[in-house]
Amino acid sequence: MKDYRQLNGLALAYVGDAIYEIYIRQHLVAIGQTRPNQLHRLATHYVSAKAQASFIEKMLEESILTTEEEDFYRRGRNSKSQTSAKNTDIKTYRMSTGFESLMGYLHLTEQKERLEELIDWCIQQVDI
Repeated sequence: MKDYRQLNGLALAYVGDAIYEIYIRQHLVAIGQTRPNQLHRLATHYVSAKAQASFIEKMLEESILTTEEEDFYRRGRNSKSQTSAKNTDIKTYRMSTGFESLMGYLHLTEQKERLEELIDWCIQQVDI
């Protein structure tokens, strides 16, 4: 088995982006949202760079993360990406990359319960 703890932050974020979005899409359908335009609009409250940066900032303020989880967040945040932010500033973009890196780390290291705990926390932060 590969030691996923050795992956760079952008590789972790690549996986984390997909995993987090699947959970959010599943949540939206589970609460009865079925129209594609509505699903997309609602999803942005959870998956946009601005939303993810807000979540991670609040997690750090409330000391929700373990030291190891904070390290994986920083690994993603500090990664130098070849792409640039499309609809946000670079600080927000990097924070959201760190958030996705954390999600990828938890998924790849099979910490499903913790991953779902943090995603549920994010879902509870959004009042739709």
